[in-house]
Amino acid sequence: MISNQITIRPRYGEVDQMGYVYHANYVCYFHQARTELLRTLGINDKVLEDNNILLPVIETHIKHKHPGCYDEPLIINTKIVTMPTSRFKFEFEISNEINKLVCTGETIVVFVDSQTRKPMIVPDIIKNALLKQLEIIPQ
Repeated sequence: MISNQITIRPRYGEVDQMGYVYHANYVCYFHQARTELLRTLGINDKVLEDNNILLPVIETHIKHKHPGCYDEPLIINTKIVTMPTSRFKFEFEISNEINKLVCTGETIVVFVDSQTRKPMIVPDIIKNALLKQLEIIPQ
């Protein structure tokens, strides 16, 4: 398993009239957390672009447990549990600073060639970065 943790503070424009994080903003938080996890593997947006790789989201699931609030530190734990094939699944848990679970979720992205716009299997640059992190030697 590969994991990463980031902390965000919801901004004023990200909450509703009740002071709770507007539900659609969790999708943005998942995106930010996914991007930061990939960055720890040496895979940032520039690397993806240079290798003609797109990662469009094809599924998003969120289960809300407790509201996140304005300016409250939210800790996002992101995990990669399985080796991707043509799809790449990320799992998320968001908790507040007193460790109360705010929500859980997952996103699934698919690997797409930016030139042909066709799906492809996991590119070697990503596969190798994941294997290196897991300290698995490919056979």
